[in-house]
Amino acid sequence: MGKIIKRLFELNLAKNRSAFLWGPRKVGKTYWIREHLNHLPLIDLLKTDVFADYKSRPALLRERYQNHSQKNLIIIDEIQKIPELLNEVQWLIENKNLSFLLTGSSARKLKKGHANLLGGRAWRRTMTPLSCLEVDKFDLEKIMTSGLLPPHYLSPSPLEDLRAYIADYLKEEIAGEALTQNIPAFSEFLRVAAITSSELLNYTNVGRETGVSPKVVRVYFDILEDTHLGFRVRPWVKSKNRRMIETEKFYLFDVGVTNFLARRSPKTGTPEFGKSFEQYILMELLAYKAYKSPDMEITFWRTCSNQEVDFIINDKQTAIEIKASKRVHEGDLTGLTTLSRDGPVRKKVVVSLEPEPRSLADNITVLPWREFIDRLWGHEY
Repeated sequence: MGKIIKRLFELNLAKNRSAFLWGPRKVGKTYWIREHLNHLPLIDLLKTDVFADYKSRPALLRERYQNHSQKNLIIIDEIQKIPELLNEVQWLIENKNLSFLLTGSSARKLKKGHANLLGGRAWRRTMTPLSCLEVDKFDLEKIMTSGLLPPHYLSPSPLEDLRAYIADYLKEEIAGEALTQNIPAFSEFLRVAAITSSELLNYTNVGRETGVSPKVVRVYFDILEDTHLGFRVRPWVKSKNRRMIETEKFYLFDVGVTNFLARRSPKTGTPEFGKSFEQYILMELLAYKAYKSPDMEITFWRTCSNQEVDFIINDKQTAIEIKASKRVHEGDLTGLTTLSRDGPVRKKVVVSLEPEPRSLADNITVLPWREFIDRLWGHEY
């Protein structure tokens, strides 16, 4: 494995502004803070003594920091552990003009407890798993197993680390978000969610496989989204000429976690690698959205006759088809050409394993995957 060069995440916080920084566990939030903001006060709620102090007396925050310099951020790590602190944070923002960086891996506890989310007083930032631009010696096949959470990517034993992550965090702590005692059912749900990642959501089928009701399955998917462990991708449904699928797709947040849960080790040329390659490209799109273009829309296009384009960016500004093959054939282009007949598409791209870019009929461009990512981060789409 290579090494991490530099994280692309930038806080970009204006003077006297506060922010929430969200992202799943082990994505690198705390490490980034210690590397870039180690001169600032840090309240780490993962420390049991710190947690106990503030949990028993949230007013302690006001008592300790009301005379703090307005020039320096105050950082609270894992804010969702004590939602009551947010009332004190708001008071300090409004009355003492202080600024905060509030990190967390789940907004669900805050939302469900009707916690004070500061009513627009805090900007929103998100940290994602690694992009290939953040590491050297990037090996596409290896990351399908290790994934792109920094400690897993760098680990000499990524499968052992993934096993611990899933057992200790996903199956227990995230199951706690569901307020369920049925850990086996939730564990089975995670496996089925991984196997069906990138497919159309079908709560009934997943419930049948998992042994719980479709209503409970919907709650489980909501939890994965609220904890930044998965993403729904909406369908593009504005066609005037065709009946469109209106069902969402769901992807887990990290290709390594997905493949570990699904018990597969994708090799180039297999259908499993194709699904993983599509998920990896989505991870790059989501990282770019989080860091550079928060208003970017990512949808997919699929007709009731199963014509499909994997991703649509910003209402047909760019259409992206993913093909994990070393040679793109004419039959691979039918989704893009059919989409073109539904109205103008500014750019049509096939992301592939081909070694060189080439241009095809109907203004379709075939790109090597790495060149596509370079162009993406170069703001071409």
